[in-house]
Amino acid sequence: MTGSEKMLARKADGIGWMIFNNPERHNAVSMEMWQAAERILTDFTNDDAVRVVIVTGAGGRAFVSGADISKFESERASEEAVAAYQTQTKKVYDLLADLPKPTIAMIQGHCIGGGTALAVTCDLRICGETASFGVPAAKLGLGYPIEGIRRLVDIVGPSFAKEIFFTAKKWGSEDARIMGLVNRVVPNEELEAFVIDYAKTIASNAPLTVASVKVIVREALKDRGAADEALCDAWVKRCFASEDYIEGRRAFMEKRPPQFKGR
Repeated sequence: MTGSEKMLARKADGIGWMIFNNPERHNAVSMEMWQAAERILTDFTNDDAVRVVIVTGAGGRAFVSGADISKFESERASEEAVAAYQTQTKKVYDLLADLPKPTIAMIQGHCIGGGTALAVTCDLRICGETASFGVPAAKLGLGYPIEGIRRLVDIVGPSFAKEIFFTAKKWGSEDARIMGLVNRVVPNEELEAFVIDYAKTIASNAPLTVASVKVIVREALKDRGAADEALCDAWVKRCFASEDYIEGRRAFMEKRPPQFKGR
């Protein structure tokens, strides 16, 4: 499915896993890997059995550390090649941000540059206690697109977003938690089990309700008057008209776990 040995994908218990598998380069990402990521996320989107997606990096030392500089000569040597690379990267970021299913970034080790940009496209970020974050654009003279900055601002607010960019510092997990950049900080050895349990909890809940909240939160972040309130209302009505709403009520009355089907 992936078309690249440096991108791994698997499915189990309602969870789709997308794993960046370039540990010798701290999971730095090449064009081939971004193209594989697009295929993985498209497959997860179209598979009703996948209810939650976990994004992580292999090897335990890094989530994603940004672009693979060793590939720059072959993949980003010309203006056209740079544009193609940026287009593909944006496609994956947008796919992940707009995925109709909840997404969790499971972060171990370094989460730098493009890794932070990738993490903030996910709905939730859960990290190990030795994780570190940073956007070193100001040390490299890079310009940063508005979409990535907007996503960061939506999570940490304008002041922290400026601090992250202005200083280009590397931040520890506790700083990230204070900023709101991560939802939870967990001991390294407990991280995977914690995230799997979280994902299973979400996967067991009503898929339509979860999907509706993802849509409505996105609309709520827009300026007043700009939100698509008709779309939000349609999602609420869809939940109330669903078989899952009937199942949820019955399960509550019968004191048993509900069996939701997403319809």
